[in-house]
Amino acid sequence: MNKRLVISALIAILAAAGIGGWLLLRDAGGADAGPASLAQAPTYQSGPFRLAIAVSPETPVVGKNRLAIRLEDSDGNPVSGASIKAVATMPAMGGMAAMQAPAELEETEPGRYAGPFNLKMSGAWPLTLQIKKAGLGKTRISFDLATGRQGLQLATGGRRLGGGAKGEMDSGGQVADAASDMPTINLDNRRRQLIGLDTGKVERRQLVREIRAVGEVVYDETELSDVTLKYDGWVGNLKIDYVGAPVERGQMLFGIYSPELFSAQQEYLQTLQRLSRRGPDDSLVQAARQRLMLWDIAPAQVRAIERRGEPIKYLPIHAPATGTVVEKNVVEGSAVKKGQILMRIADLSTVWIDAQVYDSELPLIDAGMTAEVTLPYLPDAHYEAEVDYVYPYFQGQTRTGQIRLSLPNPDGRLKPNMYAEVELQADLGKRLSVPESAVLFSGDARVVFVDLGDGRLQPRYIETGQRNEDYIEVTSGLEAGETVVTSGNFLIDAETRLKTGIKQW
Repeated sequence: MNKRLVISALIAILAAAGIGGWLLLRDAGGADAGPASLAQAPTYQSGPFRLAIAVSPETPVVGKNRLAIRLEDSDGNPVSGASIKAVATMPAMGGMAAMQAPAELEETEPGRYAGPFNLKMSGAWPLTLQIKKAGLGKTRISFDLATGRQGLQLATGGRRLGGGAKGEMDSGGQVADAASDMPTINLDNRRRQLIGLDTGKVERRQLVREIRAVGEVVYDETELSDVTLKYDGWVGNLKIDYVGAPVERGQMLFGIYSPELFSAQQEYLQTLQRLSRRGPDDSLVQAARQRLMLWDIAPAQVRAIERRGEPIKYLPIHAPATGTVVEKNVVEGSAVKKGQILMRIADLSTVWIDAQVYDSELPLIDAGMTAEVTLPYLPDAHYEAEVDYVYPYFQGQTRTGQIRLSLPNPDGRLKPNMYAEVELQADLGKRLSVPESAVLFSGDARVVFVDLGDGRLQPRYIETGQRNEDYIEVTSGLEAGETVVTSGNFLIDAETRLKTGIKQW
């Protein structure tokens, strides 16, 4: 029986039995022919070199393994005297530092290099070759290698000769894919299942963004009324003596004594008596009456003074509007100054809600949008409201925008200074988007992994726009119909960082 066939059969038997180590075949002249699998190994083009690579045993084991390389130039001639550095590296995990397993390569015959390497534990050990040869140049190529998994798979830095053009590497070791200049990685179905890889489609979707804001119930400023005087005086006969008291328009609040006002009443009565023959339309009578009314004395009070025939010492001050007294700055006997706010009355049948909105969400809100308002301490109360106004400035300290909503409050459940939660729905229309879980964020960079098929994944820089809880708008970098990874991204990211020499995100 042919000697080479006998040894080949012996190798197959030992490999099936799981016996490690690396067996060399020698031809009749005793020359080192490399591992049995090297002859069947695919050829790769990397930079100025062609190479074939094989590992023995074909399924690497923990412990001793052996590497064999056939190196040629672009014309297929053996390359002798090359410097080849081959290192398998297990990346750092948790508190465990990265581990390296360098191969001690020697040239066994022209263009053939072989040597052992020792894997200290089971797992993935990506293999990187750095090849230099004076007069030819240098290159770097990486392969996937793992214990318990048969053979090697090209990762980056080269292309398999005879393969298709899509996704192949050019002579400089960079991806020549039509969609991007980013390198690709290869994941077989087994590893996809192990890391739980899942994918989703890039497509145009109807996006609705939910905007949540924190608001505060405040007074309707258009329904506030202040009680002030245009003269100095003293308060007497106080009728409304506590904050929160309900009042009706025209209801007496308190009486006011003012020497100026008392004197003006006397002058008016004297003028009426002296000019009674001229009638009430006389210009002097009208001037005296006008003086009283300019001090906010109502016409009915002027007529009451006329009927009495004598001044009113404590002239009644009435409520200018119906509502609730929300501010009171007087007590019985208080001395007051003209222009001082004595009472403030608010109509609480309608209230406002001022809500704070982040600056990125503010452009999505317009007056007229509907909103739902809830109160944390009234979980069963839900109110429908509309955005009345978007304030044209930011809040100084919080740097948020402010919007205003108006709510009817007939039962008085909404009280000023209550906190409220506001929810709005902004319809963004149909936009090109991907699932939110597909995008990796790092500073200003946005990266997705595109599934190119045949086990190849490619990182892709994208630009994003609006987003909601489920999807993110893509403004550039992807096209409708492409497939992106939506689960397992971080593990793929780690593997890509390890295998590629591109600038990381």
